[in-house]
Amino acid sequence: MLKGKRILICPLDWGLGHATRCVPIIRLLIENNAEVMIAADKRPLELLKQEFSDLKFITLKGYEINYSKRGSMILSMLLSIPKILKGIHIEHKELDKIVDLHNIDIVISDNRYGCWNKKVKSIFITHQLMIKTPFFEKLLHRKIQQYIKKYDECWIPDYEGENNLSGDLSHKYELLTNTFFIGPLTRFSNIKSSEMIYDVMAIVSGPEPQRTIFEKILFVQLSKSGLKSLIVLGLPDEKFKKEERQNVTMISHLDSFSMQKMILKSNIIIARSGYSTIMDLASLNKKVIFIPTPGQTEQEYLAEYLKNKKMVYSEKQSNFDLENALKMLREYSNLSALMENKNLIKHIKSFLVL
Repeated sequence: MLKGKRILICPLDWGLGHATRCVPIIRLLIENNAEVMIAADKRPLELLKQEFSDLKFITLKGYEINYSKRGSMILSMLLSIPKILKGIHIEHKELDKIVDLHNIDIVISDNRYGCWNKKVKSIFITHQLMIKTPFFEKLLHRKIQQYIKKYDECWIPDYEGENNLSGDLSHKYELLTNTFFIGPLTRFSNIKSSEMIYDVMAIVSGPEPQRTIFEKILFVQLSKSGLKSLIVLGLPDEKFKKEERQNVTMISHLDSFSMQKMILKSNIIIARSGYSTIMDLASLNKKVIFIPTPGQTEQEYLAEYLKNKKMVYSEKQSNFDLENALKMLREYSNLSALMENKNLIKHIKSFLVL
């Protein structure tokens, strides 16, 4: 066992997905008697505090990237590259201080490129080994590889074969020798529910201002539909609130257990096509409508990829029509995957006994 070893978890602060998919890893580490600390920022920090209130937390500032309200998100992200590179440099220096101050033995970074340290074992988690873009794709892939080489291991939360959830994002290019598939990650457990409460459950997530735009679109269309609906707002940093508006219930945030219960009690799920959301919903075998964040090429690709496999239905946010989406969904199967994490357990135990 790795009793006495101190492991630092560092999720990226873009949306909540990087934090939620760290939940099963943190649980497994705790089960194996590791001492876990978490370094995060903003909503991911608040989410993990609610999940693991007895752990030690450190604020590790994120990149503070603003997504565009209108116009090209690709252009917006390209213009943000200097800020991202500066953020990577700063977090790398801050991590060095944290490692020394808290006697860290192992660092596990979820998509934070600067959270590696030569003095300790460093692990990088990502499903996105390439960035979907109409230009500079190979150049960006090589840049990502340069960062991954700095880590001792890179873990991909997906299957290696054809029955995978991430498609080109982790399967298009040849992998580095330090890269391993660990199987999909989900914070949800194996519980079942036969009682249905909601016709539709909508999960709002992601960075502003698109999170709020998505919330407003969903509320307008769900309230007009007359369907009994639940909207989870994805605001763990706000005081918990629940509000009933006509046929729509609004809840600021749900912990993992409560979120799973509500998903199981809902006939249809509407959500962003973030990869962590995909893994969570696949573990529960649900009927899904995806609305990718506008201009976020990763989500747009994943929604189209799974739609082509007839596992989900998706529409663009700009022309989302709930009535049409519900009709089209009848032609699609459930989003499902066999959730096995034997490779994750193997990799964790490989350094737990060191």
